[in-house]
Amino acid sequence: MAYTTIKKPSDYFNTKLWSGNSTTSTGITGVGFQPDLVWIKNRTDVNNHALFDVIRSATNYIESDTTDAEATNSEFLQSFDSDGFTLGNAGRVNISGATYVGWNWLASNTTASNTDGSITSTVSANTTSGFSIVSYTGTGANATIGHGLGVAPSMIITKYRDGANNWGVYHKDISAGKYLELNTTIAEASNTAVWNNTDPTSSVFSVGTNNRANSAGAMIAYCFAEVKGFSKFGSYVGNANADGPFIYTGFKPAFVIFKNTSTIQNWNMYDNKRDPYNVMDKRLYPSLSNAEATDVSYYMDFLSNGFKIRTTSGSFNGSGNTIIYMAFAEEPLVGDNPATAR
Repeated sequence: MAYTTIKKPSDYFNTKLWSGNSTTSTGITGVGFQPDLVWIKNRTDVNNHALFDVIRSATNYIESDTTDAEATNSEFLQSFDSDGFTLGNAGRVNISGATYVGWNWLASNTTASNTDGSITSTVSANTTSGFSIVSYTGTGANATIGHGLGVAPSMIITKYRDGANNWGVYHKDISAGKYLELNTTIAEASNTAVWNNTDPTSSVFSVGTNNRANSAGAMIAYCFAEVKGFSKFGSYVGNANADGPFIYTGFKPAFVIFKNTSTIQNWNMYDNKRDPYNVMDKRLYPSLSNAEATDVSYYMDFLSNGFKIRTTSGSFNGSGNTIIYMAFAEEPLVGDNPATAR
């Protein structure tokens, strides 16, 4: 399956900001679609991240910055709605005096059984935007899992739901014999038992005996394939210079997550709503519960065709270090609605 350029990226990914009001059943609208994955962070306070998806149901959440098992809270996310979602009144998502960010992805708004792998999975897949949510029951033995995308994913993020385990991250630029952890600062580590030393195919991804991707119990995976004009998954090499690398994506970014894979460093995440102008200096970390940080010694620019590193920080730009990234578009570089400079 060959994906075509997406002309309006906000039909498939969008960032939403809001201020808390401590009121239950608060509707957040303006997302532009009914999201299937919602990732929320309190910007003001030290609070864990919370991820919700259509397969696990709205009231169940997992945390990108902890090893914790899936938990349920009806005062976090209450429903996925046609133009957004409804919140309860918990401090994690909606307390007066705090500001919040929610990153939203569209899958299929439905779920289906997938028998492509040796383990049957439940999948919500969007073959236009290259994103799928995959639930499966791990066995602890080598296996394959159907992902529903029709092309090989470039990045896969997994979490054991039934107990306390580290997250697992596959990225095409670190190979299937290695892994990262979304909730920690580790450099890329070698372990052929995580992804069974096998790159994903157009129909399945492989898991080994390691609990990051295949604990005996309920697992969830978020799978991303690259789509021209919408998403990009790649890497760059740092130069430790304030005039850092330019990374070409082919679109104006809306959201970027990146991680130095060579050394112990935090993951970093930036978006065009919290930081609408260059230079961008508002940081959040998938691996930390920290409030949003504003620090001019850690910044970057979003450009019409990629992003530019403007710091000597090791987490962004360590000399000779490899930094992997995932990026989603605000506007494509060419087409009916071409990108303009910020």
